Amino acid sequence: MEDLALENLRIEHPAEGVVRVVIDRQEQLNALDDATVAEIERVFLMLASDDSARVLIVTGAGEKAFVAGADISQLAGQTAEEAKQRASTGQRAFDAIEGCGKPVIAQINGFALGGGCELALACHLRYASSRAKIGLPEVSLGIIPGYGGTQRLQRIVGRGRAFELILTGNHIGAQQAKEIGLVNDVCDPEELEAMVLKVAGTMCKRGPLALQHAIDAVIRGGDCTLAEGLAIEADLFGVTSSTDDMREGMQAFLDKRTPDFQGR
Repeated sequence: MEDLALENLRIEHPAEGVVRVVIDRQEQLNALDDATVAEIERVFLMLASDDSARVLIVTGAGEKAFVAGADISQLAGQTAEEAKQRASTGQRAFDAIEGCGKPVIAQINGFALGGGCELALACHLRYASSRAKIGLPEVSLGIIPGYGGTQRLQRIVGRGRAFELILTGNHIGAQQAKEIGLVNDVCDPEELEAMVLKVAGTMCKRGPLALQHAIDAVIRGGDCTLAEGLAIEADLFGVTSSTDDMREGMQAFLDKRTPDFQGR
């Protein structure tokens, strides 16, 4: 990752197989400017092809914010065409997260508003500090979410809850976010890192190709009919059954030992 010359992101390796991407613009509460969004896309495209990275974590630097939103100073003067291009660029960056083929966990350590909420939505799992605040306040600025919020939120919490959050622009606390299925779990701030690393460690022990195809099945299946989704699942079940990892996993089970998955 050294050749990426990152200015607004930090790459950390907190455990074997785990890579943590830290949004580091603390003075701006980790707000997403254009340069940061571009770095996010570059990093996740790189991590997608890094076999040593089994599970990825996204979080914000400091104790106040995961990502407090987009950089309003850049949005204030945008034209309609510039806004459309900015939205498309942000969507592409967040698609790189969702589609990287590895589990991505949002470690929500504080404010996750606007683009920060959309960043968390692009991750496959979300764990939050009890002090986190989550929401899509764009309508209070006279705009709408543009980095996937109108699409991913309804797929996670349902259309009614999505309408409520998007149309009021209100943010909610971590416990309510858990109750509506927006986050997977909540803990005290000092326990958040350990919680996320425990989940990441569990997934690092699973077959990486199985994880990749399971993610693919869920995402693709969520955008089609049940019959089409079942066909996708059957196809990917067949693909995973042709791998060395499948043979290793099955034999390890029969041998009553821990499998040694190689991603082949």
